[in-house]
Amino acid sequence: MSTTTPITWFEIGTDRPEEAERFYGELFGWTFEEQGSADGGSYRVTGAGGDTGIGGAIRATDGTSPNYAVFYAEVTDVAETCRQAEAAGGKVLVAPRTTPAGLTLAHLLDPAGNHLGVFAPPPGQN
Repeated sequence: MSTTTPITWFEIGTDRPEEAERFYGELFGWTFEEQGSADGGSYRVTGAGGDTGIGGAIRATDGTSPNYAVFYAEVTDVAETCRQAEAAGGKVLVAPRTTPAGLTLAHLLDPAGNHLGVFAPPPGQN
């Protein structure tokens, strides 16, 4: 890539979203707004980054996946970024998929096994 890719989103996945919301609210003063997820679950969005940081959300899990915290880098082409990650020694953990709203995303592992996400906004929103 010829330009620096920004980190523009974070997500905290937890089977205890109320507890996570309380923790981050008390610790950092973050507030959350329920927006729902594509699968019908809870997705609580925060503008925690204000004018200088990044936004993020708490995603409620049903306990079938481990809890996590992951950052997302905004890219132009998710599929190409996945190919580049594999060529650089990484692994595609969750293949590219597009949400009903048009957002395309994938989850990757770096060569050390660290989890990260990449996404491209819906067409016309970048």
